[in-house]
Amino acid sequence: MILTEFGVRLKDVRQSQGISQSKLSMMSGISRGQISRIENGQINPTLDTIFKLSDALELSLSKLFDYKMSKASAYKQYKLRPFVKWAGGKTQILDKIKELMPNEYNTYYEPFLGGGALFFNLAPDNAVINDYNEELMIAFDAFKKKEDYYKLIEVLKEFEVNHSEKNYYKVREMDRTSDFKTLPNHVKAARLIYLNKACFNGLYRVNSKGYFNVPSGKKEIVKAYDKELFDNIHDYFVNANVTIISGDFENAVKTAKKGDFVYFDPPYDTFEEQNNFTTYTKDSFGKAEQVRLSKIYKKLSDKGVYVMLSNHNTGFIRDLYKDFNINVIEAKRMINSKATGRGTVEELIITNY
Repeated sequence: MILTEFGVRLKDVRQSQGISQSKLSMMSGISRGQISRIENGQINPTLDTIFKLSDALELSLSKLFDYKMSKASAYKQYKLRPFVKWAGGKTQILDKIKELMPNEYNTYYEPFLGGGALFFNLAPDNAVINDYNEELMIAFDAFKKKEDYYKLIEVLKEFEVNHSEKNYYKVREMDRTSDFKTLPNHVKAARLIYLNKACFNGLYRVNSKGYFNVPSGKKEIVKAYDKELFDNIHDYFVNANVTIISGDFENAVKTAKKGDFVYFDPPYDTFEEQNNFTTYTKDSFGKAEQVRLSKIYKKLSDKGVYVMLSNHNTGFIRDLYKDFNINVIEAKRMINSKATGRGTVEELIITNY
């Protein structure tokens, strides 16, 4: 906690003076990598190091320690994590992704949020998050609004108490009714979370009409409400400056500017010999959309935005991003209707920096 607070304070002071990490490194004689780790709360700086930083910033030690913690950064200590299981989740490779992220940036953008594994792990003070799945983003938004949040909890508890095979399908069929769109958002949010916890393998899938159609996971007891996690997520959203939207990925990044960071985690390109899961919404994400995404990637890069993208290691994707930095990593596919479809695959992490 102390390391996180000091790291935030050091970064705030440095940025307020218009000093980059590289410049502070030259001024203090401390490596830029070490400064980055200090600002991220990853190492415990010695008194000698703190004195050198204080001297370089022309700030007394008492002033350097005279700070209040960044509101959102306080919640990094809780190790936030996704409140739903989602296909394509990045929990297993977070360390690899973070190693390839820029050392510093302004606003964080994630246009294909899904479960938000990286977003929650970073807990950025300023962020714009988006997903084409409107019901998913309604669930995220329910954590942000105090009144909706407490109503969400009440409905989730009801779903837990009344859980059965019959009630699962009754809740699942709610989106087929004529009044579904007029239901309060906290009810829609609770439904999505409950179905995610109760359905087969935590898979979110809809049919051509946009109706959720995953069968029951046949669980006797379903735990949909995690008090500690949910309260921490709620506190984070209350204190952070997070814009929550739902729509096309291109619209989600239209306000991104130089110095911001955009992480694209789209539905992946398919391996030719396999039938990969990409149906997160009723509208598929095919080759044409992959090409459109690559054009937006290049436009953002030209603007000076830091851009990172994850995808399958296919020739098609490598060719689209051949002018950028391509890193190959191994990742585990955790969600598939068949056990044989799960396992290790090669993924790409592509950056413009």
